Amino acid sequence: MARVTIHDIAREVNSTPSTVSKALNDHPSISAATKEMIKAAALNLNYRQNRLASSLRSGKTNIIGIIIPSSDIGFFGAVVHGIEKVARSNGYNILLFQSHETGEYEVEGVETLLQTSVDGIIASIAKDTPNLDHFYDVKKRKVPLILFDRVKDELESPSVVVDDYRGAYMATEHLIGQGYSRIAHISGPQHVKIFNDRLCGYADALRAYNLPVDDDLIQYGKTSIESGQLCAEQLMQTPRKPDAIFAAVDITALGALQRIKQLGYQMPGQVGLIGFGNESFSPYVTPSLSSVDQQPARMGEESFQLFLNAMAKKGNGQIVEEETEAPTKIILDPVLVIRESSQRKHV
Repeated sequence: MARVTIHDIAREVNSTPSTVSKALNDHPSISAATKEMIKAAALNLNYRQNRLASSLRSGKTNIIGIIIPSSDIGFFGAVVHGIEKVARSNGYNILLFQSHETGEYEVEGVETLLQTSVDGIIASIAKDTPNLDHFYDVKKRKVPLILFDRVKDELESPSVVVDDYRGAYMATEHLIGQGYSRIAHISGPQHVKIFNDRLCGYADALRAYNLPVDDDLIQYGKTSIESGQLCAEQLMQTPRKPDAIFAAVDITALGALQRIKQLGYQMPGQVGLIGFGNESFSPYVTPSLSSVDQQPARMGEESFQLFLNAMAKKGNGQIVEEETEAPTKIILDPVLVIRESSQRKHV
């Protein structure tokens, strides 16, 4: 069966192909009544718009690429949900790619998205990315690049982050307020800014309350359950055991929770625990896990709005010259979520 074209619709409604095209694309010069008549005819004829032809004419595909480190971490899924919600309401579809925390896959993802001619890329950088050449290539091609959560300031791209330092400070301060005094920290790779910021927030909170920052109470793990288990076991084997642990991510905190229970410690009576990320499983483990919420849905929404701002600066399919001021950086407030694992004083 031959593909229905705008010429077929024009004959059906006794109009011109130009008017039909404008009506189907909601051009303001076409009246609402004419648009309704033409769209009804298009539906009756089973017309499907040729996206490729449309993108060639407009210079836009109305597809935005998203690169996340891992779909196993609920935080990234929630960010994507926030992006998609706003994207769809603005007529965009998303194309999602996982880097699996490796630079090799991240480079492949960027190349794939560029070959697909996405209108822009929203990305969170993998832990094992060796360099940023692939992201510089995105910028050279004049494709809007928006970063979230794990960002690199040297890329000079608009970004959305949570205040990781403040969130870590709040988590540690909460543990202090619950009467814990030997508070350990399970961190992550320090070349990743978010983990360094959380370590600094933890240490500064201890100093603010005249508690020592003990190197023996700081473990540098990976973002995995197994790493959390191992780090917790090592911490509980130190001569002066911690009475609380702040883990840099919830998945690590989950591993720590499991091992602490296996070792026979009562939580939160003997050992308190708080994570970071407020993952979907956090309310449902026993005891329920206290955490720091990063407002991921809002992070996604704000990221897409930054993309729209970048697109608004484009003229005739080309980004306008780079502005002299620093790129927009939105910093969201962390939200402390207190549950059973850390609350031994009920206020």
